[in-house]
Amino acid sequence: MSPPSVPSIQVSGLMKSFRDLRRGMVHAVDGVTFDARPGEIFGLLGPNGAGKTTTMRILCTVLRPTGGTAHVAGFDVVTQPALVRQHIGFMSANTAIYDRMSAWELVDYFGRLYGMSEERLRQRQEEVFASLRMNDFRDMLGAKMSTGMRQKVSIARAIIHDPPVLIFDEPTSGLDVLVARAVLDNIEQLRGLGKCIVFSTHIMREVERLCDRVAIISRGKVQACGTLGELREQYGQNDLEELFFSLVS
Repeated sequence: MSPPSVPSIQVSGLMKSFRDLRRGMVHAVDGVTFDARPGEIFGLLGPNGAGKTTTMRILCTVLRPTGGTAHVAGFDVVTQPALVRQHIGFMSANTAIYDRMSAWELVDYFGRLYGMSEERLRQRQEEVFASLRMNDFRDMLGAKMSTGMRQKVSIARAIIHDPPVLIFDEPTSGLDVLVARAVLDNIEQLRGLGKCIVFSTHIMREVERLCDRVAIISRGKVQACGTLGELREQYGQNDLEELFFSLVS
């Protein structure tokens, strides 16, 4: 039996609070703890305002936590943010594409931002464009791309530097069925390459298809965490949607 892999993400007692003029002190993230490992898709589930996106933004170093710790690929998000960004890729449904850049130019631009050498960047672009089947629109400007093309470009620029950790924040939101399925297929392929993936969605069938383990978050706290089988057994509920509503209502 092989030893367990070291977590790529370790979150312990994570806090993010802010003062609201009407509500006073608000705890958007309140003591969140979980870990995620290589070759695993870890689901973050919760209603709007639960703290999912805030947690992901902390992991991406966009926000600083007000308490607790978070490590990505062994690096602290507060004291080593530049190293965290080198080892992480992020994509959401709202990721913007530059209208006046082609797919190839945009992915090239992001590779340069990550400090990749020209030789390595060219090699990775060829690999990524082939694996995502993007070569037929590699020279198309962003303004002329379909929604599915734009989503592929978003994935490509998130993975161009071959990071060990990927974060997908509701990547299929607003997509039609065919485009959403292609996005999910690509995420599954990335898991097969040993990537550690944090995946947020409201769609339970996506959770059942993709997630190895999940954390259900409500009001800034983790209400339950484990495999779907473990959660169904623990709460005596086979229907994932009903289980979810019972924990967040």
